Order: sequence, then C-alpha cells, then structure tokens
Amino acid sequence: MSDAYQWDDRLWSAAFGDHPGATDLTSTTPHDAWLAGVALGGQGHYAAARARLDPLLTGEPALAALAWATLASHRRQLGGHAAARALDGRGAAALAAIPAGHPLLPAARSDVLLGLAADAIGVGRPALARTLLARAQDGPDPGWRGQVRFDWVSAEVDLVSGEAASAHRHAAAACARPVPSARHRAKSLLVLAAATAPGRERARLVDEVLELTAAHRLAPLRWPALAIAAEASPGGYGAELGAALDSVLRHTDPRGRELARASAWVPTSTFVVAPNR
Repeated sequence: MSDAYQWDDRLWSAAFGDHPGATDLTSTTPHDAWLAGVALGGQGHYAAARARLDPLLTGEPALAALAWATLASHRRQLGGHAAARALDGRGAAALAAIPAGHPLLPAARSDVLLGLAADAIGVGRPALARTLLARAQDGPDPGWRGQVRFDWVSAEVDLVSGEAASAHRHAAAACARPVPSARHRAKSLLVLAAATAPGRERARLVDEVLELTAAHRLAPLRWPALAIAAEASPGGYGAELGAALDSVLRHTDPRGRELARASAWVPTSTFVVAPNR
C-alpha cells in the first residue's frame, strides 16, 4: 500500500501481513475500513466484511474501486462468478474517476482487472481472461500483491485450458515470491496444490495449507484445500469439508448462500446451509 496513507499497522497486518486471524478489527477511517473488510473476508466473515465495505462504494473513487473488487472476490470465493463480474464492473467504472498519478491507482487497477479475469474463468471464457491478464500486466507495477495475484489467475486459466505444465510454473512462481502475508502464502500453496498431479507432493502441499489455515483462521482457503484432500480420501476428509463450508456459510449473507448453492464450483452436497449469525 502507498505511504501516502497512514494505514493502521494492526489492520494492515490483519489484511496483508502475518496476523490474518486478528479479532480486533475496529477502524476509524475509510482506508482502514477497507483493510478491515479485506481481513474479515479473509476469515470468511463475508457479511461483516460487507458492512465495512458498503459505505466506501460511493466515496473516494480509489477506495470505491478497491471495495468493489474486494466484494467481488468474496462472491467469487462462493462460486458466484457472474455476480462477482457485475461488482468488478462497478469497480472498473470507479477506476475511470481516479486521477492519474493517484497512489492507489496501480493497486485498484490490478485488483479490478485481475478480478474480471478470474470472473471470466468462472463463466467459461478463458480467452477473455487471458486478454484481461495482458491488460493487467501492461500497466504500472501494482506491487507484491498484484504480482502474486497475477500468478494465481494465470495458473487458474492454464488449468481450465488444460495447460498443466504452464499452470504449475505460474503457481510455483507465486510460491517463490517473498510476500509479507500469511494469507497470500497459503493461497499460493493452494494454487500450487491444485496445479500438481495427485500424489505425495500434492498431499504435502495440502497439509501445509491446512496447517496455515488452521493457525490463522483462514476459512475460505481451508475448505478448498479439504476439497482437494477429499478427492484422494473422501472418507477421511468429507465430514471436515462439510463442517468447514458450513462455517463459512454461517457468516455470509443470504445472497451469498444462494450463490454457493447454485454454483458448480462449490461442493454443496457436503454442507448444510445454516442461518446467518
């Protein structure tokens, strides 16, 4: 993040550092409200994250674009790629109002374009995803977060395109990047596990993700890791996968639960959607 903003160190560490499981996420400024929304989403508390992010959507364009992209990522994590695409589209509209040279423009631009690329993968348009990836790369340096997210989405589009070797290279590149965020390290390992053939190495990677997600309360990354593990051992992980998914769905809004239930990306047969609380 830009030095032009006085970010709360505690909230920055929760959003992008080594304390993503922090419980004290109080914020007093719009910038810190975005960090709190990011951190809450990383914990799978999507409804609480939305409450922090909604007031930003009609405010300063740079924070609005970041907030739209963050909300889109939460929908995407529930398998709602079409719904996420609409939110990322609102983020793209906000980008147009950000003054040239604004310190948050590179990050906002990267978040929106990479979000749109990920949305395109989910709705079955890998060619569009590649076009958006190229646009994201042909711009100002977004910093470590944009770079590692570019690797993730590149790996994901390769996976759906049947290009396993290229997917593995992009995922390995993400893991090799020095990043300050425990959450991003866990996601990089998860992407690498998905890009690795079933066997001992994939199991090792999944175990690393499960250790990190348990240590840092990263529920949205835990259930996909369990889904990969369940492919090899359904009896050993099916119940835990269902419990992890149910935990996430308990902390989202009714629309989010609807998206998860309707999505082909979420193994809805494994969980019972409980009321939000």
